[in-house]
This record gives sequence, C-alpha cells and structure tokens, in this order.
Amino acid sequence: MTAKVYFDLREQMDQYSVGFPTTESGVEMEILKKLFTEEEAEMYLNLSMMLETPQDVAKRLGRDTTQISEILEKMFEKGLIFRVRKGDIRKYAAEPFVIGSFEHQVKNMDREFAELFERYFSEAFGKQGLAISSPLRTVPVNKSISHKWPVAPYEDLKEIVKKKDQISVANCVCRTQQRLLDKGCDKPLEVCLSFGSHAQYYVDKGMGRYISQDEALEILDKCEEEGLVPQPFISQEAGGICNCCGDCCGILRSIKLHPKPAEKVLSSYYAEVDPDSCSACETCMDRCQMEAIKIDEVAQIDRDRCIGCGLCVTTCPTDAISLKVKPESERKLPPVTGREFVMNLATGRGKTLIPLSVIKRSQA
Repeated sequence: MTAKVYFDLREQMDQYSVGFPTTESGVEMEILKKLFTEEEAEMYLNLSMMLETPQDVAKRLGRDTTQISEILEKMFEKGLIFRVRKGDIRKYAAEPFVIGSFEHQVKNMDREFAELFERYFSEAFGKQGLAISSPLRTVPVNKSISHKWPVAPYEDLKEIVKKKDQISVANCVCRTQQRLLDKGCDKPLEVCLSFGSHAQYYVDKGMGRYISQDEALEILDKCEEEGLVPQPFISQEAGGICNCCGDCCGILRSIKLHPKPAEKVLSSYYAEVDPDSCSACETCMDRCQMEAIKIDEVAQIDRDRCIGCGLCVTTCPTDAISLKVKPESERKLPPVTGREFVMNLATGRGKTLIPLSVIKRSQA
C-alpha cells in the first residue's frame, strides 16, 4: 500500500512548473517511491521554492538543526531539491519534477527509472505537455540569423554565453534515459550547459564540469553541426541551454505530438523557402526535428510545425531557406527571470507556489 505522504507529495509537485499528473496505472507513485523515502517526502512537503538554510528550516519545524541539515544534504545528493552554496552557507529549496529533479537524475539514472519515466511519459506526462507552454524556448542557431534585423541578446546564443562568468556542461538526461532503453539517437551526449548557481549545482553534485566560454561556444557549434535544437530556459536571464533532438528530448517529443508545435514554443522566427532556388535535395527534411518540411517539387514548410530553430537554413546547399522574423502580433517576450516564468505558469494552470501544507493549516 502506498503511504499517504506520497499522495501529498504528488499533489504538491503538481503545483510546480509543468506539473506532475496522475495516471490510471499509478506509475507516478512508483517514480516517487523510487526517488523519495517517506522521510524525504515529508521534508519536501515542508519546503517551498524559496531558499532556506537548515537552521531556518529547523527553527520553523521545531526540530534539531543537525538532523535537518543531514536530511537536506542527502536530498540534494539524490537530486531531489535545489541547493545554493556560498562558502560554508548552504541554502535549499523545493524544485519541480521538470525542469528539476528529473534532469538531476542524469548521474543516478538506471534502467528501472528510465522505464518508469517512459511509461509515465506515454500515459500522462507527455500528453500534459500538449496542454501547456514549454519551459524551454527555441532560439535560432547562430549561423542561421540574418543581419538584416537587430537580434535581442536573449535570442543570440553566443551573446547569452558571453554574459556568463560561471558555466558547466553535463550529459543530456533525455539521451541518457533513451539510451538506457536502447532507443533514441547517437547525437552528442555532453551538451547541456548551465550557468551561475545552476552550474554550481551540477558541479557540486558531480554531474557536470566547469568549462570556459570558449569551450561552451565550441559545444554550441558542434551541436549546430549535429542538428540539435538550441533551447535556453525560457527566461531572458537563462539559467542554462539544452541542445535537443526530437528523438530523445521529452519537451520536443511532447510538442511534436501536437498538430501545431509552433503554438507551444516561444520563438520569434520561422523558416521560409525561395522556390526558385530550391533543388529539392531533401537535406532540410533530415535536419528538421518537427517534421515541418515536405518536398512537393520544392521544399515546403508548414508554419504551424516550424519552431524557428534555423537548422534547415545552415545546411541548405542552394541557400534557398532563410529565417524570417514573425509579425509583431505573433511574437512574445520571454519573462525576465525564471521565477517570473514559474509564477506565471502556476497562475495559468490555476496552481499556487505556496506549499499546500501551509494553505491547509491556514484553513484548519
């Protein structure tokens, strides 16, 4: 029998980010029981997304600081909560399942977890992604951007990297998960970039390594060559950049199921073909991760499926494809910070970032 604390945990995790939906099979409970002990689940329920020291948590709960510190640190090591470290001071906070504790299983993941998540994706999680906006946004690969119009710094991959002082790189959790299932693709694995406190988290946990700006730029160039879609975290002040493929990435796999993927991705661009220059070579079809291109004498792009990554542009042998800026009415500014995005998404889903335990106590 599943302990009540796991049902409370599922309900709480469903408040955050893209949520944590239920299934008829209960596979989500199997995931939670694999990740959390009952003690850890109870601790998660007593945290919020606001960073706190163990001393603050212990005082609030009326418990021993040493004991609380040990539990929080173990949960950090297991990738269940977020941690920021400044010298000897450590602060902890609850984190969503995506983007959060799922990605932080990249080092711990085994085949059992990979299979559980695949079941969950098929039964509920991937389908829920169809109903909400992606927590990642698509920006063009740099070689595809025309200099005919100004490009906002938060839409320029290289400018994003050049603004970051602390950068780490880690393996892609999605390709890791798919390879454990003997599925997916052979695209490069060590391609996920994190910045600032996120970079520190990955290095402290042994999931990533620090790299220079130059190496980060080289990784982005390699990802462009390999046909990976660059997807920074959705805020203007991005905490990281994923480099994704439609075969493995949970986000792209989810929106790929949608009849109009362009509606689910925050992107300012779309690809357009010059029919007089197109040789119908089909190179662009191989590069497109959203199956947005078909050949009918010449290449034709379905704007409802095009997410504006520009991968088709960079390998067109006749320069027949170019990126265009969407009309102003179709463009949306990304939120300035990740916290703003999380709050907006919670509001849009009819959820709250206030821990449910706090709400229930106030209503008692």
